[in-house]
Amino acid sequence: MRDLLNPDRPLLSFITKMTYSAYLNILWLLCSLPVVTIGASTTALFYVTLKMAEDRDEGLTGMFFRAFRQNFVPATKVWLILLAVGGFFAVDGYVLSRIWSDSILWTLIAALLIVAAIVYAIVLLYAFPLLARFENTTFGILKTSLLVGLRYLVCTLLMAAIYAAMFWVVVWVFTPAFLLGFGCCAMLCSFFLVKVIHACGGAPQPVEEEENAEH
Repeated sequence: MRDLLNPDRPLLSFITKMTYSAYLNILWLLCSLPVVTIGASTTALFYVTLKMAEDRDEGLTGMFFRAFRQNFVPATKVWLILLAVGGFFAVDGYVLSRIWSDSILWTLIAALLIVAAIVYAIVLLYAFPLLARFENTTFGILKTSLLVGLRYLVCTLLMAAIYAAMFWVVVWVFTPAFLLGFGCCAMLCSFFLVKVIHACGGAPQPVEEEENAEH
């Protein structure tokens, strides 16, 4: 029995992390309420879940708000750009659906819009996790997100499937699952993302170096 309850066991460790993700989801929801802060809140969430995926739990609440504060400005810039682009695609999609015809021109426009939306989705998947681990310019984060997403396409597809599955569960199966929601998705995605980030040069620093960098 003691062996089954050993926190070092992979299964119990995974369950514990998924439980913590529910708490992180609440923090994410509260800090995302002004809408404009969604970028900083999402970056902070991934900062914590990536640390958890590396088995580097250093206090969930402290890590979350420290990352929220440190990344507020760059994350907000990235979020406002993505929000504006997402709004543009939404309006274009709506207008296109209302004036649709079977001509070749409209088919080409629709195809271009779909390709652009896919590119946008890839950037959206990676922008905040990368921002949580790397320092870069706003354009640099957006560009790197696309390149990494295309380079590690299997990871990209797995992450997209996780978000799609959670959306389906919340909308069609069990609405209260939104309490796990994005926190659960971030935790699951972080198990894949951490390998990608390490491959891109984002290997974890020793704790002593991180503390010195923060001060």
